[in-house]
Amino acid sequence: MNPELQLPLERRIGKRSASVIEKHLGLSTVGELLNYFPRRYLTRGELTPISKLPLDEEATLIAKVLSNSTRQMRARRGSLTDVTVTDDAGGDHVPGTLKISFFNGFRARSELQPGRRVMFSGKVVRYGGSLSMTNPDFILLDEDPDLGGTNDPEKLAAMPIPVYPATAKLTSWSIHKAITTLLDTIELDAIDDPLPPGIASREAFLSIGQAYRLIHSPETTTDWRRARDRFRYQEALVLQTALARRRSQLAAEEATARRPLPDGVLSAFDRQLPFTLTAGQAAVGKTLSHELAQDSPMNRLLQGEVGSGKTIVALRAMLQVVDAGGQAALLAPTEVLAAQHFDSIRRTLGDLASDAVFGGAGMLGQDSGSGAGSVHVTLLTGSMPTAARKQAMLDAASGSAGIVIGTHALLSDKTTFQDLGLIVVDEQHRFGVEQRDALRAKANRPPHLLVMTATPIPRTVAMTVFGDLETSVLDELPAGRAPISTHVVGLAENPGWAARIWKRSREEIDAGHQVYVVCPKIGDDDDGDFSPGETEPSDAGLSDDGLSDEGPARELASVTAVVETLGQEPALRGVKVEPLHGRQDPALKSETMTSFAANNTQLLVSTTVIEVGVDVHNATLMVILDADRFGISQLHQLRGRVGRGGLPGTCLLVTTLEPGHPSRRRLDAVASTTDGFVLSQEDLKLRREGDILGASQSGGRSTLKLLRVLEHEELIARARTDAQLLVADDPALDAQPALAAAIDEYLNPEKEAFLERG
Repeated sequence: MNPELQLPLERRIGKRSASVIEKHLGLSTVGELLNYFPRRYLTRGELTPISKLPLDEEATLIAKVLSNSTRQMRARRGSLTDVTVTDDAGGDHVPGTLKISFFNGFRARSELQPGRRVMFSGKVVRYGGSLSMTNPDFILLDEDPDLGGTNDPEKLAAMPIPVYPATAKLTSWSIHKAITTLLDTIELDAIDDPLPPGIASREAFLSIGQAYRLIHSPETTTDWRRARDRFRYQEALVLQTALARRRSQLAAEEATARRPLPDGVLSAFDRQLPFTLTAGQAAVGKTLSHELAQDSPMNRLLQGEVGSGKTIVALRAMLQVVDAGGQAALLAPTEVLAAQHFDSIRRTLGDLASDAVFGGAGMLGQDSGSGAGSVHVTLLTGSMPTAARKQAMLDAASGSAGIVIGTHALLSDKTTFQDLGLIVVDEQHRFGVEQRDALRAKANRPPHLLVMTATPIPRTVAMTVFGDLETSVLDELPAGRAPISTHVVGLAENPGWAARIWKRSREEIDAGHQVYVVCPKIGDDDDGDFSPGETEPSDAGLSDDGLSDEGPARELASVTAVVETLGQEPALRGVKVEPLHGRQDPALKSETMTSFAANNTQLLVSTTVIEVGVDVHNATLMVILDADRFGISQLHQLRGRVGRGGLPGTCLLVTTLEPGHPSRRRLDAVASTTDGFVLSQEDLKLRREGDILGASQSGGRSTLKLLRVLEHEELIARARTDAQLLVADDPALDAQPALAAAIDEYLNPEKEAFLERG
């Protein structure tokens, strides 16, 4: 660790400045402030395009004063100074203007004279149809040589001005002043460099001390670009080395090899399959079979489109482990999904599924009529009746249950296994590392691990977030999957379509099919943002549920209100409509899903509790109300619930937002393609990476400081190669203490945990 970087800020910039920085930015050490990099750079000679200013955000801009007028206020004592500024620097572009108001702005009245170039920092709002700011901080740029440290007017005009992520109470230039003080008081060249000398030399990088100076106080554009490039690569290398080291540590563990059995349950299962595996399923299955047979643990991420047949692949892996005398646990995020998996797997196994097994470990007991044994599958959830739950726990502990499917109840201290050989985690983004590790700890030796996701992940995100897992992809749909057509239903421009939605639903129902209606909230007493929990999880992975920037508040569709409305809808007279959401009693939820699966309920009004795993082949239409409240990947997951039984599926994305609204871009993207990988790229472009190492997954603030996973794919791949070579030569990084320390500093335990979210 670099002792200098660990020092409290007050030791270097004084207690008063340090307390302000900590209060407003949450930074308390020298290293944290040094690594608080500028968001962008301006020069005094350029003006900020006013049309590109972000609404309702703190913004820093350079503008030229057009006019300045002051008047006495009528409603209260004092004066109001109105200053109009422009981005007109001549040239071809159409100039924009911004009105800035100051209450009792005596300094603004005297200093902001027409023609002055000024840097403003404040919140941009729309008032009376025009952009405006109220009481922003400002600094005159044509008479402040101290900012640049030089009196040469030409040099000063060209000198980049760093712009930091600021707050309403702490301006960008105040942050820069504190950092400048810091740069003057610490020995930058004594900081240990995390980059190995060979890599720094190969890339012709600045020294670390010089890079800190130039990223915060550059004299030219080249200065900050060279510094940024150096820190960006450092960030990539630190991250990739952390992942490579974890991968190496996992590979060094000793697991129990689970080799295939020529005449076991898996062979019998394959013989009775009524369909042929896709080429992708067969190839991934072969890979899993090989890795399960090794004495080092498998750690694999299986990505598959909605409906690509991941569950069959996972089931075959579980049967191989059962054949070899072990147990498999499938961890699902919701009780609805756990029950679906339980029913689906037992149905798929057919005669090979037993209700009771008389063999001990190995779970091969009574003959199934196929010459092979059978496997006992058990379900364990928190809401099961006490007697059933105790029996399920006994089955797991005794080894009589070969496959145990459950929710968070699997993680309970009271749940034990005789010989846990394989953990399958469904929808990995719903679980934190603590939960996965709690399950791993129940095995006698490190278990094999398979994590599955139906949310496609771009290659660079997989490299950056799941670099400790090998990755397999299923990108073809099994035979019998029908195409899904998706349409945006804009009620703002076509209000008459609202009635047509329910007539269209009735047409599907009259044809013998069923309909899902999805709402963003449960009732009138919530705002649509669910708290994480077993039955209604928040989507914390690379999905972006709840994204919306619709501006003024509007009444969102709720399950309870829609059920009531549809009960009065003439087009749906005689149709059985039922609600489903996470606050219902688990028994009622199960009963509702059973009724829908049996076509006793024709129209299901639900929250996103049906987002993953729900498999009703007869459902052909999905109506998503206020669809702009959901993210791209969530919409993609939701529509995957229809078209599952060979019947063509239709998804209607209903919105009341005006055409051209930013949130409608997401809907247009989803309607334009059913390729999840194309959508995942579009998703990242629209919302940025978000905090991909932390819990906040919906864009905006990112733990990644300079790295952008879509823009810097080649750099990330290069850093990954470097990291793998470093760890292969020196697994403990004994020869790279500065790099090891940087990993500890950059990836604190919380962030490192998210690297293993599988």
